[in-house]
Amino acid sequence: MNGQNRKDIYPGLKVDIILKKDQRSGKLTRGIVKDLLTSSAFHSRGIKVRLEDGQVGRVAEIVDEL
Repeated sequence: MNGQNRKDIYPGLKVDIILKKDQRSGKLTRGIVKDLLTSSAFHSRGIKVRLEDGQVGRVAEIVDEL
């Protein structure tokens, strides 16, 4: 599942994000969502989140769903 819809993303969810510095390479970083930073319901490049380790990026893919 992609990370373009805010309703699909919540704190505690495991996701793959693309950090700003990795946008050209497309390298993914896996982590657990701490905060949602995008306020709109949909974003074409992915909802921006902060992971529990403090890294910020856009959700490329949701790894697990409950």
